[in-house]
Amino acid sequence: MSLAWEGGRHPGWPARLGPLRVAAGLVALRPPKLFDASAWSRVRLRDQAYLEDWEPTAVEGWHERNAALSWPPQWSSLKSLARRGQALPFVITVDGALAGQITVGNIVRGSLRSAWVGYWVAADRARGGVATAALALVVDHCFGEGGLHRLEATVRPENQASLRVLAKAGFREEGLFQRYLDVAGDWRDHLCFAMTAEETSPEGLVRRLVAQGYARTA
Repeated sequence: MSLAWEGGRHPGWPARLGPLRVAAGLVALRPPKLFDASAWSRVRLRDQAYLEDWEPTAVEGWHERNAALSWPPQWSSLKSLARRGQALPFVITVDGALAGQITVGNIVRGSLRSAWVGYWVAADRARGGVATAALALVVDHCFGEGGLHRLEATVRPENQASLRVLAKAGFREEGLFQRYLDVAGDWRDHLCFAMTAEETSPEGLVRRLVAQGYARTA
């Protein structure tokens, strides 16, 4: 469930996070905008081979669901979920240019205060610390202003890049979900990872990354 909050503003939204400097450049997070359509579609269509194996199967073809005209309804849906306190959607930028997305979804308040987190990063920004920086920024925000206690992430065992991101951020493996999600045309097993607020204390993930030399504050 979601709760109504004073003034209609939900915890942690809207927000701009970062920046953090990593090998790939200056990473920052901001809310998605309607004018992101062209840049979003250009990256998604270009990186089909890189992204398609890790994303849920859809009725529409890749080109159709990632065309610029498909962005406005997606943006509207994300904005609506954020306003209702059910999601925290962000665009990832590197040196000001759109380079991916990271979304906290299925937010449940009350005594659970839990959500899932998912992300994708453009192929030309991979292996440059972008996903790790974005995840650290989001986790600190969720466990701070966002008022959450637990975050969960699921990933296919074959997705070594995403497994490295979660491990570097300090997520712990909780188990295997068999035939969990229809991805790339078949029901795929997913590993479940999680983190609670206590596991980032006292310094938070961003400070931890900086201390370990993975990132620098701008």
